[in-house]
Amino acid sequence: MPDRIEKLCAEKGMRMTEQRRVIARVLSQSHDHPDVEELYNRASAVDSNISIATVYRTVRLFEDAGILERHDFRDGRSRYEEVTDNHHDHMIDMKTGKVIEFVNEEIEKLQQRVARELGYKLVDHRLELYGMPLDETDKT
Repeated sequence: MPDRIEKLCAEKGMRMTEQRRVIARVLSQSHDHPDVEELYNRASAVDSNISIATVYRTVRLFEDAGILERHDFRDGRSRYEEVTDNHHDHMIDMKTGKVIEFVNEEIEKLQQRVARELGYKLVDHRLELYGMPLDETDKT
């Protein structure tokens, strides 16, 4: 049974080589926001014939097709996640680089209100918060 990304590729009429299938499966199974190097390591563990150039080309192809979204979380690496209809924002742990997805209705309402007050209808947005973990002494 094909993974989500493979199905999207098929729906968009993309030619799927076996290496693209492996990369699509690795992406579908990712619960983080991997960069190309991480994708390459995971994909080449499945198929040692996959080159990093193939991963770069495939990621670009998926991004151009609207299947993947690229994020630049200030760590010098482009990181990727599947495009979904489920909106979420990101909190980036500046100490570990971990990316935490979250939804906050108050923030969503505030963004709508700000856009309206400025005379706009909000059609899209991206919110990235960058933080350092609180020390036990900072939690007061």
